[in-house]
Amino acid sequence: MSTVVVVGNPKPNSRTRSAAELVAERLTDAPPDRVIDVVELGAGLLGWGDPAVEDAVAAVKAADVLVAASPTYKATYTGLLKLFLDQIGTGDLAGVVAVPLMLGGGPTHALAPELLLKPVLVELGATAPTRGLYLLDKVWDDPAQLDPWLATAKPQVAAARAVRRG
Repeated sequence: MSTVVVVGNPKPNSRTRSAAELVAERLTDAPPDRVIDVVELGAGLLGWGDPAVEDAVAAVKAADVLVAASPTYKATYTGLLKLFLDQIGTGDLAGVVAVPLMLGGGPTHALAPELLLKPVLVELGATAPTRGLYLLDKVWDDPAQLDPWLATAKPQVAAARAVRRG
């Protein structure tokens, strides 16, 4: 099984990345196999055919579980994450179990992962069996935020992975 984390934060090694790695590990009982900090792909995201971008896209397409993470910018996910997702064709994530994760400063945008990030992952072909996860960025690692979501999401992700393998 392969778990990949994609982080669309313009700041490298961000809280968003740390949160996504924690979510991936708690969901699968193992650290992610690969973390793609999209900001590191740089200008290669602005065109087609960049080898580093193609490698990252191939890793996402081959993943069993994908955690796609972004801070909340202007009530949605970042343009940086959008640039990366635009490199993936419609339907190319068939068989990938995706988890949308967003961090924000307050509860105002708590539905953003479900309403904005999850639909694009599904459009790309992923299965998204859980509701999107929104974490307050100042306390992203507080078990009180994550544990209730995990209680429902972990069995849903495990069941979706089993279907994929079956």
